[in-house]
Amino acid sequence: MVNDQVASEPNVDAVVLVGGKGTRLRPLTLSAPKPMLPTAGLPFLQHLLARIGAAGIKHVVLGTSFKAEVFEEYFGDGSSMGLEIEYVTETEPLGTGGGIRNVLPKLRADNVIVFNGDVLGGTDLRAVLDTHRHTEADVTMHLVRVGDPRAFGCVPTDEDGRVTDFLEKTQDPPTDQINAGCYVFRREIIEKIPAGRPVSVEREVFPGLLAEGRRVFGHVDAAYWRDMGTPEDFVRGSADLVRGIAPSPALDGPRGESLVHPGAGIAPGAVLIGGTVVGRGAEIGAGARLDGAVVFDGAVIEAGATVERSIVGFGARIGPRALVRDAVIGDGADVGARCELLRGARVWPGVALPDGGVRFSTDV
Repeated sequence: MVNDQVASEPNVDAVVLVGGKGTRLRPLTLSAPKPMLPTAGLPFLQHLLARIGAAGIKHVVLGTSFKAEVFEEYFGDGSSMGLEIEYVTETEPLGTGGGIRNVLPKLRADNVIVFNGDVLGGTDLRAVLDTHRHTEADVTMHLVRVGDPRAFGCVPTDEDGRVTDFLEKTQDPPTDQINAGCYVFRREIIEKIPAGRPVSVEREVFPGLLAEGRRVFGHVDAAYWRDMGTPEDFVRGSADLVRGIAPSPALDGPRGESLVHPGAGIAPGAVLIGGTVVGRGAEIGAGARLDGAVVFDGAVIEAGATVERSIVGFGARIGPRALVRDAVIGDGADVGARCELLRGARVWPGVALPDGGVRFSTDV
């Protein structure tokens, strides 16, 4: 819960873009939007909303599309988190810039902090807003330093922090600063984004602002940051939340090697390490080994099974002595005894694999 004693952040709205279909996380996202998948036991979006509230921002607009009703059913008006949440649904894909422009009728403040809804971050949001005000920027971009920027859009800045370019992925990046998917806009900039058609902030809005000589600045730090779009990153992000590496005001109590939710059953001899999460009503059998596993509510891991760096969907079952490593098991799937699922294997919801029916090695 957000602390009611946090001083409010004046004249700032928050917008969270949560309209994507999450295709890289299928089959889990066939039944739920990516931002609503359980991450350290809570919908991923709840961690971000808690950070927004902890920064003193109260008014939040969610830009939804895919399975839009799920968000409002869960969060309602936001009052349970000390927030005021409103919803705007895209009827057709509008891109990042179009999605921001689409929520304009709900905005009230002169400054708007915008988030991509699939990023797990730990930056100080008030510091980002302070940079925006201090530089009198039209747009402030949160830039994070990473060890290998080649897979991301690079954003060089000058000695004053002003953005000088916005580059696509390159094998020879001129900077280790990448676009972290969090921006502060002056409202008038959003008003200038074309309405009613797809617009990309990365390919159209930001390059256009630079060409016009508008004041675009970077807030640069090395805070925790992870794009949660792939199974590997989803598992690692969840584990980082459990172990306290990634911050979240939504999580109470000490962090450790595992997080077991109420109603789950853990049999003697089971080993839970590496930031494993066991959902409500799940059952873990004797001698099972879970290392960096994300086990959704109601799933069953039978005796002697091993689940490493994998996601096991709602109500799924992993049979005795099965091995699941770097895999995704859909809701209600049944993986038979002694099966081996490795290296990116994905089992669709409701699929049943017979005992010993899938092996990734020739070992007996």
